[in-house]
Amino acid sequence: MAFTKDDFKSKIEEIQSQSWYKNPIGFGIARVDRGQLNPEKVLQATYPVMNWEENYGSAAVFLNALKEAGVEVDTSKSELVASVSDVFLTNCIEVFRPYIPEAKGAEHKNVQVISQLASLPIDSGFTAEDYKVVFIFEDEAPQSAETVYLKLYALSTGKAKLRGLNLNGAFGQLENCAWVGNQPIELDWLRENEIALKLSGKYPSITKVDKFPQFLDHVIPADNTRILDTNKVRMGAQLAAGTTVMPGAAYINFNAGTEGAVMVEGRISSSAKVGKGSDVGGGASILGVLSGTDGVPVTIGDNTLLGANSCTGTSIADGCILDAGVTILPGTKITLSEKAVAALKEINPDKEIKELMRGMDFQGVNGVHFRQNSVTGQIIAMRSTREVKLNEDLH
Repeated sequence: MAFTKDDFKSKIEEIQSQSWYKNPIGFGIARVDRGQLNPEKVLQATYPVMNWEENYGSAAVFLNALKEAGVEVDTSKSELVASVSDVFLTNCIEVFRPYIPEAKGAEHKNVQVISQLASLPIDSGFTAEDYKVVFIFEDEAPQSAETVYLKLYALSTGKAKLRGLNLNGAFGQLENCAWVGNQPIELDWLRENEIALKLSGKYPSITKVDKFPQFLDHVIPADNTRILDTNKVRMGAQLAAGTTVMPGAAYINFNAGTEGAVMVEGRISSSAKVGKGSDVGGGASILGVLSGTDGVPVTIGDNTLLGANSCTGTSIADGCILDAGVTILPGTKITLSEKAVAALKEINPDKEIKELMRGMDFQGVNGVHFRQNSVTGQIIAMRSTREVKLNEDLH
């Protein structure tokens, strides 16, 4: 038992010095939603506090409390998912004791989680199996729904970089569910109970059917971030402060997002990211790694405009404009006049600029205006003469 903060520090040092111990990359305690028919299925994991490359003292407390509760703790594996037991909670409380009085608001959030769990009423309806303590020790392909969610939280809170995590096989770890708000329901349960639910007028109003919940069901965005339609941003997306996501054709997939204040009125597909000050126009589509880009993620630079209904399948650099309706794919042939070549070489002296290029050749070439010749249909490129600037009042 720790009576003082010095006792706590000594205990952490003792735990971390042991041969079995290893600092995790990420960890947290999650409340899990289980299948209504098959409780072995984890439909969703909700983390009130998600730790990523931080708070190693709390990680040591949690891991040691699991060991003392009789759980096999093998830190040589990539991840660990264990149930939260009364013994685990008691062990944590004993070590966290010096910090419990000041664990409020923004202070000592892991202590707050333990205190809240320990004080749940007996008749709350929750059991130990409804809560899991989850660790990721190596960034390998996730082996459970709980670790998939932990990684999605890391992305959506901005604690991990876009494209920075191994999400291979994530789809296979998640269940396809009917969602009523933020409540997942097994499709088989709906099928089995369809007659009774409909005759009694209790059939739910289903929001969507998907493996992923919505971003806003798990993440509180920055004060100057706006999402005008909740189903336009999937959990695992990352929105930098100042981003505005409009309704209609806008959409941001998981492991995709913005790196600064951005206006989003089009689609940012999986693994695509958009730089600060850029504008993804109405109906514009940035292709993702799941289709259309040969698995190469697309990056849109800073202060770049993608015109309405344009399509981008290759990276575009800073200060560029893609006219409405124009499609630029890696193999798209683009012509330039001698004047355009000279003007672009002037601001991109380290890039090879020619009179005939492909879409992929423009990666890292700043200040390009992509247009379509309305007579010949040819895609042409020239030096952009217009500054792309967002309305500061909107961001």
